[in-house]
Amino acid sequence: MSRAAPASFLYLAATAKGGRSLGLRVAPSERALAAGLRQDRLVLLRTWRLPSWLVPASEKVTLKDQAHLHNQLAILLHRGVPLVESLEVTASVVTPKTRPLVERMRERVAAGASFSDACRESRVFDAVTIAVYESAERTGDLAGAAKQLSSTAKRQQAMRDKASVLLAYPLIVLSISVVVTLVMLIGIVPQIADALQGLPNVTLPTYTQVVLAVSAFMKANAFLVIGVVIGLVVLGIVMRREVGGVIAGFARRLPMLKDLLLAQENARFFTVMAAMARGGIPLADALGVATGALHDPALMKQVRRLRQKLIDGGVLSRLIDGVSAWPLATRRLLIAADRAGDLETAFDGLSEDLAAEVETKTQRLLAVLEPMLIVGMFLVIGSILLSILIPLLTLPNQMEF
Repeated sequence: MSRAAPASFLYLAATAKGGRSLGLRVAPSERALAAGLRQDRLVLLRTWRLPSWLVPASEKVTLKDQAHLHNQLAILLHRGVPLVESLEVTASVVTPKTRPLVERMRERVAAGASFSDACRESRVFDAVTIAVYESAERTGDLAGAAKQLSSTAKRQQAMRDKASVLLAYPLIVLSISVVVTLVMLIGIVPQIADALQGLPNVTLPTYTQVVLAVSAFMKANAFLVIGVVIGLVVLGIVMRREVGGVIAGFARRLPMLKDLLLAQENARFFTVMAAMARGGIPLADALGVATGALHDPALMKQVRRLRQKLIDGGVLSRLIDGVSAWPLATRRLLIAADRAGDLETAFDGLSEDLAAEVETKTQRLLAVLEPMLIVGMFLVIGSILLSILIPLLTLPNQMEF
């Protein structure tokens, strides 16, 4: 019998002190939601099932929560606590959002399913996590696999945080620029325009006339303009994957951003490879899964070609040079590691080195980006100010006394 797909619920619940609590939680059904809230000493009063497009990643557990979950499992399993009991304890210490997931996994394991199958049925963990746990179940080292996955999740979260910082700064500056521009064009410029156009024998520059005409239109259609801006913001949120893909494609053509994105993807790729190598996953299978962490078209194509030739019987040390998207030093290190039979250490070392490189490149890019954004903000807002200031400065010369 197939299980119901988890859904996102907006809920209203009563607290133990008689208050009300409004929140968002993922659960397979309203009954499961009510049971989960009871464990938090909340009584469900009302629920609203949210559409999937509104919360497209509703069941996703953050990398931070995954790192905490894997780390807690590693500690308990290493000390000899049975898996079912380890999951029960883990469910009591993770965040409320993650708790229903761990409880469902515990129920599946208690019913006789393997841990990797429970992870797969949760539809939350990626292929890397499932493959590593499958291999660990064959070798009997679930504790070691959980520890490695915890380290991998923390490393990926660190890289994601750096990317968020890099994206947040331009978005903040752009948002401020849009708000200030709207306030000036709708609220301030029309008042100055009325005063200037009321003066006799005053000829306004063409650029000023254009700005005043745009300002007059925006003031007359203020609700329409604000509605369009809000609509674009909502559309950008709903279609953030498509928008992100377009932005990423454009960013890969810019010199500094191109190098940063490539270093970030390589760091993520080798982090995944290190986790799978430590889990005993065959190299060809590991490459097939780790390719999913790549988005750069050229790098993805070259790694897939390497994997296919490896399956066809090729020698890895000879195939690595075909991945020209990797720096020469990276290729030489991998060739040496393959000959020494120690690819796991090479993958782990490369992921750490590339993560440090991403940190350095991010700081350099922010140092360059900050003055560029300030200049861009001045060009937008300053041009509007100059369109008003220039007529005011030349006004005495045009007036007849």
